[in-house]
Amino acid sequence: MAKKAVATLQTGSKKLTKVIKMSKKDSGSYSFIEGMVKSDQVQNWLKKQ
Repeated sequence: MAKKAVATLQTGSKKLTKVIKMSKKDSGSYSFIEGMVKSDQVQNWLKKQ
């Protein structure tokens, strides 16, 4: 099961969120996927990845 971490960053008038998703590969190792998205699109990004 993948875990997620979310941190909010504010820059000027834009509110961005840095999202990090950890996923387990078939080989047993873990990989991390990072992205910067708008705060209202976080759930869509996590579902997509």
